[in-house]
Amino acid sequence: MDPKNSKDSTLSEVNSGGKCPFHHGGNTVTGTSVMDWWPNALNLDILHQHDTKTNPLGADFDYHEELKKLNIEELKKDLRDLMTDSQDWWPADWGHYGGLMIRMAWHAAGSYRIADGRGGAGTGNQRFAPLNSWPDNVSLDKARRLLWPIKKKYGNKVSWADLIILAGTMAYESMGLRTFGFAFGREDIWHPEKDVYWGAEKEWLAPSDERYDDVDHPESMENPLAAVQMGLIYVNPEGVNGTPDPLKTAAQVRETFARMAMNDEETVALTAGGHTVGKTHGNGDASILGPDPESAPVEAQGMGWANPHKTGVGRYTVTSGLEGAWTTHPTKWDGGFFEMLFKHEWELRKSPAGAWQWEPVNIKEEDRPVDVEDPSIRHNPMMTDADMAMKMDPIYREISLKFKEDQAYFSETFARAWFKLTHRDMGPKSRYFGPDAPQEDLIWQDPVPVGKTDYNVEAVKAKIGATGLSISDMVATAWDSARTFRGSDMRGGANGARIRLAPQKDWEGNEPKRLARVLSVLEPIASEFGISVADTIVLAGNLGVERAAKEAGFNIAVPFATGRGDATDEMTDADSFAPLEPLADGYRNWMKKDYVVSPEEMMLDRTQLMGLTAPEMTVLVGGMRVMGTNYGGTKHGVFTENEGALTNDFFVNLTDMGNVWKPTSKELYEIRDRKTGDLKWTATRMDLVFGSNSILRSYAEVYAQDDNKEKFLIDFVAAWDKVMNLDRFDLD
Repeated sequence: MDPKNSKDSTLSEVNSGGKCPFHHGGNTVTGTSVMDWWPNALNLDILHQHDTKTNPLGADFDYHEELKKLNIEELKKDLRDLMTDSQDWWPADWGHYGGLMIRMAWHAAGSYRIADGRGGAGTGNQRFAPLNSWPDNVSLDKARRLLWPIKKKYGNKVSWADLIILAGTMAYESMGLRTFGFAFGREDIWHPEKDVYWGAEKEWLAPSDERYDDVDHPESMENPLAAVQMGLIYVNPEGVNGTPDPLKTAAQVRETFARMAMNDEETVALTAGGHTVGKTHGNGDASILGPDPESAPVEAQGMGWANPHKTGVGRYTVTSGLEGAWTTHPTKWDGGFFEMLFKHEWELRKSPAGAWQWEPVNIKEEDRPVDVEDPSIRHNPMMTDADMAMKMDPIYREISLKFKEDQAYFSETFARAWFKLTHRDMGPKSRYFGPDAPQEDLIWQDPVPVGKTDYNVEAVKAKIGATGLSISDMVATAWDSARTFRGSDMRGGANGARIRLAPQKDWEGNEPKRLARVLSVLEPIASEFGISVADTIVLAGNLGVERAAKEAGFNIAVPFATGRGDATDEMTDADSFAPLEPLADGYRNWMKKDYVVSPEEMMLDRTQLMGLTAPEMTVLVGGMRVMGTNYGGTKHGVFTENEGALTNDFFVNLTDMGNVWKPTSKELYEIRDRKTGDLKWTATRMDLVFGSNSILRSYAEVYAQDDNKEKFLIDFVAAWDKVMNLDRFDLD
């Protein structure tokens, strides 16, 4: 027998050092995906990135129930003790880990941006790539390892996401700051986030020009980005593209912090408060650091940036490349930042690592901070270009001087800004847990009063049903009210009925004239029954769905939960709601204008923000089309002769091979009878993707089946109810 044809030949080759039977690289980032052959294919992965199969705690795990078992005071004590429990493998500066823990918490929270609500500290995503290996996050792997014994002790009763932020907050308290409060409630993810766009650059710290139309005009930075360069949290500490110029840096700071929902006073408070304690590290050669955590060898056990220079730790630590503390007493909460900044003249110098930094021209010996290891040695303090902006920008300077003269006001402003920074992406106060959660309603929490619950729902529905509002009007208005929800930062949604307030009432995507007409009918009904407009809008939408189902031959009740409240203008920060404006809505077949990103990709983005799955997206689009809810009443994608009836006709006709599909423009298509050539329907890309994408087509075929007409209805109602209650955290 020819050994080459033997069943044992593969084993023989392996044993003799021959060809390995395993596909090399197939399970690493250097390998290829089966979809790499088709780089332009629509990728649905972002809709299912946090599948329950990635969660080791199981589907039945309830973090809030675990939190009830947590001894919060004991945990806080353990964190305070940790701050001064210096470890030989990573010694604390001046014997206090406060600066490191604050930087860890800051950089976790500081990745938040208001444009899409993504980033932030709410998921513990700093543990995963790319954030765990960002250049701006050097050494934060050590901070999390220092926390591990505490996480190990308390286990499931505290998430990494909560622990990271609590550690930073306790660090401030241990240094003397009276904090504004802390809330638990952040649940961990277990897989890197694929939905966050961090920029198109292919290298770390690429020149910021790549994300600006004009770097001299910071407002031209590409949305939704907030950081000036790939791998940074905020701005380059050495200046714009590494060239010091405090006034230019001030402009970038202002835009960057605004994109994280901070005003000028909050920006100054956070900059100064963050730099009141701790230090920068650049006493060595940054070029000799080892690979980042994701690139490090297995024996590094997930830690990166190994420093071979001398001890590699303590006074020889290298992170940003800048070197020095900002204040005389870097482990004490005080007014030292402003005192140092305004007391001295500053000049540019290079750190030992070669980074630009500002140092005082003349300074008394007693004003210089001591060495992190030897208190008999003193070093110059330093300031970054962003710190100098607080002195040289006229607006920032005025605020800084006000803080300098009023330490109590500075401390309170910082404490509130720190709370906002670390809690912004948690959403409304109803999601807060714990005794230290402040009771004050803050406008950035988008407060909504509790609504009435004990009323006759059927009587309200009957009143709405007698108004003559169409199915389309009722369904579209409820949808527009609810679709603003984004799970990235738990903002938006139907609760509060902010669709009737500025700026939402004037958004193009909400069809202001149609919206005003529908609200003029629904608001008097809400007033008559003493209930919220928010409940009335959703109830009308539910009634529309029920009527559409009846038109299709099915009697089905859409679930409804009372209790929504109505927000007021005084409760609404209109400017912060502007970024929630939809630029496209695939569910209502609408695009505000032509974008570089394809319409179907924008539909996926909206779907992911709402927390919907691909099957839920599919059934909702099909149902919305046949009910006639398209923006402006267009007929694109309305693949039915019985518009207004909640049938599966969209899927039946989409998958009918008696049709042919032809483009008439970049975004529009005709569907004609294959035999006669007669025009039957028109469609957009957002319609036809459900037939062209292999995964979406598989869902469409399910709903097109003759035996799944009722399943289509049941699934549509379930998905609709989910959307209407996305922001009902009180129902959890």
